[in-house]
Amino acid sequence: MADHTRAGVLFDVDGTLVDTTYVHTVAWWEALRLEERDVPMAEIHRAIGMGSDKLLDHLLGGDRDTSRDEEMTTAHDTLYATWWERLRPLPGATDLLRAVAGLGLAVVLASSAKERELAVLRRVLGADDVLTAATSSADADESKPAPDILEAALAQSGVSPDRCVFVGDSVWDVRAAAKLDIACIGLTCGGTSAAELTDAGAVATYRDPADLHAALGGSAIGRLGQR
Repeated sequence: MADHTRAGVLFDVDGTLVDTTYVHTVAWWEALRLEERDVPMAEIHRAIGMGSDKLLDHLLGGDRDTSRDEEMTTAHDTLYATWWERLRPLPGATDLLRAVAGLGLAVVLASSAKERELAVLRRVLGADDVLTAATSSADADESKPAPDILEAALAQSGVSPDRCVFVGDSVWDVRAAAKLDIACIGLTCGGTSAAELTDAGAVATYRDPADLHAALGGSAIGRLGQR
C-alpha cells in the first residue's frame, strides 16, 4: 500500500503533454452537429478538460433531454480515434518528464482519458520507463473540476499532496488541484491564456513543456526537488 511520503509531479496529458485539445474540440463539434446541436467551437474549446458528462451539461444545459448523450459521446470517441496515429507530443514533453525523474521526483500521469486512449498517449510520449503511475477514467467517479483523478494518482503513486505539484493546461485542472491544496502550474499550449490560468489559481504559467523544462530549476518543481 502506498505510504504517501514521496515527492512527485502529477501531469495532465491531453493538451498539456500531447497536442490534442483542438482535436477534441473538432471531434465534439462534429459529434454535436450529428445530433443537430450547433455549438461554436470556441465554447467547446473552453470546456475541454471536463469529462463528457460535465462537458455536455456545460454546453447544452443540465435540464435538457439527456437520452442522446451516449450517442454523442460515442460519436466523439469514434471521430477522435481517427486522429490517433497522427497525434504528436507538445514541444519538450518527453524531455520534461525525464528531467523531472532526474530530480528524484515521481512522475505521474494524472489522465482522465479512457484506457485505450491513454495507451495511445503513452506511446506518443515514449516515456514509460520514467513513469511511477498513470491513471485513466476508470480510476475516477467524477471528472474534473472534481479532484477524483488527482486523488487516484496520489493513491497509486504514493506521492504526498504536501510534496506535490500538478501541471495542467485548463482552468478545470487548476480548480481540481485547488480542491486538494496542490500547487498547479499552468501551460498555455492547450489554448487557455496565462491570465485565465492565473486567475483560476495557477502558481505560475509557461508556454509549453519545453518552456517549463528550460525554467525547471527555478520553478515550483525545481524547489520540490530540493526539499
